[in-house]
Amino acid sequence: MSDIEANEPKTSHTGSSATADTSGAMTRRTFLAHSGAVAAALGGIAAATSVTGRAALAAPESPLVLLDEKTLTIGSGEHTYACIHDWLTPPEHIRFGDTHGVTQDSRGRIYVAHTVHPESKSDDAIVVFDENGRFLNSWGARFKGGAHGLDLRREADGREYLYICDVAHRVVVKTTLTGDVLWETAIPMQTGVYTDKTPFVPTNIAFGPDGGFYVTDGYGSDWITQFDKSGEFVRVFGGKGTDPGKVKQAHGIWLDTRGKEPFLVVADRANSRLQYFTPDGKHVKFVSDGMRKPCHFDIRGDLLLVPDLSSVVTILDGQNKVVAQLGDGHPTDLRGKPRTEYIPGKFIHPHDAMFLKNGDILVAEWVPTGRITLLKKVKR
Repeated sequence: MSDIEANEPKTSHTGSSATADTSGAMTRRTFLAHSGAVAAALGGIAAATSVTGRAALAAPESPLVLLDEKTLTIGSGEHTYACIHDWLTPPEHIRFGDTHGVTQDSRGRIYVAHTVHPESKSDDAIVVFDENGRFLNSWGARFKGGAHGLDLRREADGREYLYICDVAHRVVVKTTLTGDVLWETAIPMQTGVYTDKTPFVPTNIAFGPDGGFYVTDGYGSDWITQFDKSGEFVRVFGGKGTDPGKVKQAHGIWLDTRGKEPFLVVADRANSRLQYFTPDGKHVKFVSDGMRKPCHFDIRGDLLLVPDLSSVVTILDGQNKVVAQLGDGHPTDLRGKPRTEYIPGKFIHPHDAMFLKNGDILVAEWVPTGRITLLKKVKR
């Protein structure tokens, strides 16, 4: 994706497959053996109906893990987590490529969007696991090479749907949870800002308060396009630049509902900031504290989760002040290196992250053989 992943270092697909790290980090298997059923207690509560996406999943707090000297942890205080690299690993016939997106449905099932490794026997780009990390199935060969943004919401009919941004084929697709395509769009010519020669490379989606949604053209022309709940064009705003209202590599987008009124927050990645907009596209403010190359978001309570391509996962409080920076591995040159060189407890390139239903955190990284890390909340 040399013409797409701007500001991300380019390396070839090298290194071992997505297997458990043996360099000292706790693997999923050893962690489960060590912590027993506590580590597997990831859900069982149904989601509430919402238009805001995966962040609306309602559940009790995660069972806390009691630490001993063998548990690899990151963070501090109330934001201390057991770090379990490669918690999700696909079966032998699937090899992860870059792991770009993660989301979870109301039954606890976890969906991973990846680009598919060249040596994978399967071309499926969407891989599904249960809430305990066991492989269930896979689909989505049409997204091979391009599966990127991945989010889910329950809609007015009571059903849940996935929205997928494909940066290789340059389309946005709405599907059922089993991959049946219901709607898709390529370059949105109806906006009036695109021509046949204008780059359109959609990266992520946010769900609006009225049932509509927004698409960021983060690897293309940096326009943000709003659609209504039927997929019809509403408006376009943004565009490439550094001034208020302009963005540069608008990689992620989310509806921030933590305040008195909802605002869109955009991961203005190449400008090293977050930018807030009203739902009708008017600039509100910037947030730059703690931001390096922010990629996307999730929300739980008053906390905003920001995976940052520059090797860290940042948590902001309700006033957008940094309360935790987890697994800071910056600077790094480990993308494309063998897994034996990865540093336990340090991230390489976090590309997406989410709060699971129980408050644990799942992190997907932009590395050629993929890596999904579980951060399980602990107490000392």
